[in-house]
Amino acid sequence: MSLLELRDVEVEYRRVGQTPLRAVAGASLSVDAGQVVGLVGETGCGKSTLARAAVGLQATTAGTVLFEDRKVSPLGRRARSRKEARLQMVFQNPFSSLNPRRKVGDQIADSMAILGLVPPGKRRERVAQLLDQVGLPANAAERFPHQYSGGQRQRIAIARALAAEPSVIVLDEPLSSLDASAQAQVANLLKGLARDLRLGLLLISHDLAIVRHIADVVAVMYLGLVVETAPTRRLWKAPMHPYTEALMEAIPRADGSGWLPEGLPGEVPDPAHPPDGCRFHPRCPYAFDRCLSESPPLIQVRDGRTVACWLHAAGAEERSPSTFAKRASAVADQVDRV
Repeated sequence: MSLLELRDVEVEYRRVGQTPLRAVAGASLSVDAGQVVGLVGETGCGKSTLARAAVGLQATTAGTVLFEDRKVSPLGRRARSRKEARLQMVFQNPFSSLNPRRKVGDQIADSMAILGLVPPGKRRERVAQLLDQVGLPANAAERFPHQYSGGQRQRIAIARALAAEPSVIVLDEPLSSLDASAQAQVANLLKGLARDLRLGLLLISHDLAIVRHIADVVAVMYLGLVVETAPTRRLWKAPMHPYTEALMEAIPRADGSGWLPEGLPGEVPDPAHPPDGCRFHPRCPYAFDRCLSESPPLIQVRDGRTVACWLHAAGAEERSPSTFAKRASAVADQVDRV
C-alpha cells in the first residue's frame, strides 16, 4: 500500500467573468515508504498546485488524495491530528517560509508543542538532534533565519518538517532558489533522509538533472495531466511519451560539440481552453487522427511504467505511420532489456 496516493485529482480555479481554469485535470501518482518520486514538467503545468492539493493546502474539485489510506481533507482552522501531521510540506522559498522574527529553534519546536510529541523539558535536546540531522550545529537554534544562507535556511525548513515525525514530505521546488553548491548539498541530504528514515518524498522540480540524481521514480506532467511515470533509470534510457522524449532531448550537452537542443513547435496551450483529444497533440510530431479526438488514459504498460499515449495503448488498432510508431516497439524491447 502506498503512503500517499493521488487518484484522478482535479483542481479548478474559479475566475470572475472568465472560464474556470483547470490547473490540474485528472492527475494520478503514488509515493511509497523510502521512495523519492520526482514530478517534472514545464512551468505552469500544474505541479505546484498538485503539491498543495496533496497536503490539503488546496481544495480539489474532483478525485481523491489518500494518505496512509485516509482521505486528506482541506486544511481549515482546526488543528491537525498526529496522524495527519505525518504529511508535511517544504516550500520553494526558504527566505519567506521561515518567520524572520522568531528564533530557529522555536520554529522547529512548534510542531512538538502543538502535537504533544516531545515533553517541554526535552524539546531543546530534540531540536539539537534535528539540526544535526540536517547538517547544522546545535547553536543554530538560538539564531534567526536571516543569519543563514539560502541553503542553510532550506535545511532549517527540512528540520522543521522532520520535527512532526512525518512519513511523507512534499517538497515544492526546494532547490530552485539555491546556488549550485547548495543545491547539491540539499539534494544529497534529501536522498539520505529518504534512505535512512524510510521517508516518502514527493519532489516537485523543473530541474531534470536534480531529479535524475535524487528520484527513484519520475512522473512527467503536461498541461494538468500526468502523462508518464517510470523508474528513473528506465525513463532516461527509453522515454515512452513523446513529451518526455522532448524533455530528454532538451537537456544541454556539455561535450564541446556545440550541439543545441531544438525546441518543441508551437506554444503551450491555454489551460483554460485545452485542445480536444490528447493535450499534447498540437506540439507532437507523431500525432495521428485518434490523438486529435480522444484523450488517452494513463495505462500501465510494463514493469510499473505508465503512459498516456495512443501509441502505447493496449489493444489500440490505429497506429501512426510516423517514425515514432516504428520506434515504439523498439522502445518496448529496449525497456525489457534495461
